[in-house]
Amino acid sequence: MIPPTIVATMRVETVDPSEYAALGDLTVRAYQALPGHPLSPEYAAVLADVAGRAHQAEVLVVRDEDGALLGGVTYVADEGNPYAEFEGADAAAFRMLAVDPAAQGRGVGRAMVQACIDRARRDGKRRLTLMTTGSMDAAHYLYGRLGFRRTPESDMIVEHGLRLMAFELDLEEVADGDGGR
Repeated sequence: MIPPTIVATMRVETVDPSEYAALGDLTVRAYQALPGHPLSPEYAAVLADVAGRAHQAEVLVVRDEDGALLGGVTYVADEGNPYAEFEGADAAAFRMLAVDPAAQGRGVGRAMVQACIDRARRDGKRRLTLMTTGSMDAAHYLYGRLGFRRTPESDMIVEHGLRLMAFELDLEEVADGDGGR
């Protein structure tokens, strides 16, 4: 198990079961605040089901110095996992990254992505993948700065015609924590 990562005055660690409901609510609120495609009730239920994700994958949270929940993300290490949106034993992914709208712009997203990069390296993965929507401009900028590249051949169309854009980080090409920049 990786010890908590401390970034400035934030900590990244595994979600505590007592926080499942709070993280579910935070995740739904963050996705509802996105411009563009409205959040369907079906996907809102998936986002709110932190307990279900935590039984299948590693759910991480970011807390501030006072312990307040700032965001969460689901790290998926196995292509056989029901949350996997990738193929290949050399890959891992993260999903459902959400930052409390009141905490955006403070490095919360970067801390969570870096924690997923660290876990993928720990697990001996060569690639870290993710899917995002076209309306997540701040996330796209962050992913680019960390060395992720668009992989349009892996894009998917999901419910109601929503296009999910694929990104991938080659963990062998980038140096620790700098996105190769």
